Amino acid sequence: MRAIFHVDLDAFYSSIEQRDRPELRGKPVVVGGDPDARGVVATASYEARRFGIQSAMPCRTARRLCPDAIFVTPGFDVYRAVSSQLRELFRELTEIIEPISLDEAFLDVSTLARDQGEYETVARRLKERIRDETDLTASIGVAANKLVAKVASDFRKPDGLTVVPAGREREFLAPLPVRRLFGIGPRSEERLAAAGLHRVAQLAAADSGWLVSRFGQVGLEWQRLARGIDDRPVEPDRELKQISRELTFPRDLGEREDLLRVLSELVRDLIPALRDAPPGRTLTLKMRYADWTTVTRRRTPGTVVTERILAELAPRLFGECWNERPLRLMGLGISNFVTSPEGQPALFEFGDM
Repeated sequence: MRAIFHVDLDAFYSSIEQRDRPELRGKPVVVGGDPDARGVVATASYEARRFGIQSAMPCRTARRLCPDAIFVTPGFDVYRAVSSQLRELFRELTEIIEPISLDEAFLDVSTLARDQGEYETVARRLKERIRDETDLTASIGVAANKLVAKVASDFRKPDGLTVVPAGREREFLAPLPVRRLFGIGPRSEERLAAAGLHRVAQLAAADSGWLVSRFGQVGLEWQRLARGIDDRPVEPDRELKQISRELTFPRDLGEREDLLRVLSELVRDLIPALRDAPPGRTLTLKMRYADWTTVTRRRTPGTVVTERILAELAPRLFGECWNERPLRLMGLGISNFVTSPEGQPALFEFGDM
C-alpha cells in the first residue's frame, strides 16, 4: 500500500526565533525585512497571524495591522541547521525524501507499515521526535498520494495530524473550497465561482466537456485533483540542479513597488543558499500570473552569479519581462553549476546585503 507523509513545520522561522529567544514566546513575531524600509514578511507567528499578517505582505502593512508586532531579521544559518537536523530524523524512517523547502518535505513510507493505523502511529512518533529534539511542532498529512497528503497536513494546523485512508481521497476533499487544490489561486477561484463551482465536490462532479469549453485543458487538470488523483512519485534529490526560492502570494500583486519588494526579499533569502552551493552561471526568474500562465526568463551573465550580480540582475530581468499584469507567484533560481573551483572566491567578495 502506498503511503506518503507530508511534513510541514509550523511557522518555522518565527517558531525558531521564539524557541531561541524566550522573551518572544507568546508574542506576535514577524520574520522579514525592515518595516521602515521595503521589507516583506517571510513568515509570522500564529500570534501575529491573528491580526491578518501573512507572508509576502509588506512589513509596513504588517506593522499597521499589529503595532505591537516584533520584527526579526531572518537567521538563515540557524534555520538551515534545524532543517538538516529534521532531515536526519526523516532518514531514520526512509531514504525516499523530497524536500520542498527548509521546513517542508514529502516522505514515501510505504514499506514501514501494513495498515493505516500503523502509519498513524509512525506519524505520531515522528511528531514526538521532532518536538523532543528540536522543541518545534510539525503538522503531518498521511495519504496515498502527495496531493492529499499536502492538503491533509494543513487541515489541523498547528501541531496537527490528519490521516486520509486509501480510497477515501475524493470524499476527504469534497467539502473543501476549491482554493485548497494546487493551482487554484484567487483569480481561478473567482472564475470557478462565477461558473457555480465553489466546493471541490462540485468540480469533481462537473461534466468534463463543459469544463474544457469553459476553462480549457486546465479545467480537466483541476478536476483530476478534485477527484483526489495524483500519481506523482516522491522524488529524492539526487544531484543539485538548482537552488531557488519562491513565494505564492495570499492575494494577487499588481503594483510594481510591491513586486520589487518581494523580489528584494527573494534575493536576500537566496544568498545563504548561494554561499553553500557550487558557483552557478545562470539566474532564472519565474513569474506566475493570476490566470495561472507561468513565465520563466533565464540570464547567463558570462561569469558566476555572485551576490552583487544577483542583486543587480534580478530587478533588471524583472523589468524586462513583467507585462504589468498581476502576479500570484514569483521565484528566483540559480543553476548551471560549475563543478571545478573556478570562480569560487568571487561568491564571498561582496559580503552581506
